[in-house]
Amino acid sequence: MNFTVILAIVAILVVLRFLRIGLLAWFGVWLVAMYVFVSHGFTTPIPGSMINIFMGIVAIALFAYATSSRERQQETFGRIVEFAANPRYTMPLAVVTLAIPGLVAWSVYRSAQQPIEPPFFGRTVHPSPPTEITVHGEKIDLLKGESPLRALEKTNPDKFAEHVKNGRDTYYENCFYCHGDYLSGEGMYAHGLNPLPANFLDQGVLPNFQESFFFWRIAKGGPGMPDEGGPGDSAMPEWERFLTNEQMWEVVAFLYADTGYRPRSWEGHVAEAAH
Repeated sequence: MNFTVILAIVAILVVLRFLRIGLLAWFGVWLVAMYVFVSHGFTTPIPGSMINIFMGIVAIALFAYATSSRERQQETFGRIVEFAANPRYTMPLAVVTLAIPGLVAWSVYRSAQQPIEPPFFGRTVHPSPPTEITVHGEKIDLLKGESPLRALEKTNPDKFAEHVKNGRDTYYENCFYCHGDYLSGEGMYAHGLNPLPANFLDQGVLPNFQESFFFWRIAKGGPGMPDEGGPGDSAMPEWERFLTNEQMWEVVAFLYADTGYRPRSWEGHVAEAAH
């Protein structure tokens, strides 16, 4: 969270509350404040489609409040009705009537005139990870390291199954909104994201990588994507901010267990290199 932006919004709202501005102006302030909050209040960028959905909900909520009583309705829309009906405001009303569709047309025109340019470099869907990362003070070897849970699959299957269940719970609490109920990358927010969320059912995803690769992608998220992973503004959060290392390893274990795929091992890399 960007607490500087959030505190500034709260301070402005408190000051304006004491100034007792009109209800219509108050609604306008709330719309602007909520837009600034969702567009600049989070460290991880919020997709434009999600901002539009959120602002639509805010607008509907404000409209419902404004029409909840005759007094609020009169206070909110009284001046607008007077502006539209009073002959004294004929000229300003004509200007506004022409300006609104004019601004909309100009916005559409500007959007249509954006040049189509190829990316500066080819995007790698699954970029190469660094050799090592540090998460919560723990160094993770991404080249030869293995999941600390994988050995339990043979030595203590019941404990491993418990970790998988925990990973399932964590996934459906945090990840399915983008990656989907069936791990297919078709979550409710997927259509507004670029790049699209990973489809874990794809045979070219889970079986082709070590578990440490997905631990890295979960922990570091979109902000940790190297340049070769662009262009695209990944909305993947840095989950290390919210989850423990064990929780992230549990999610990785769940992904493999639920899809039936096996993770690629370092020995597998060595064997293929030898051939």
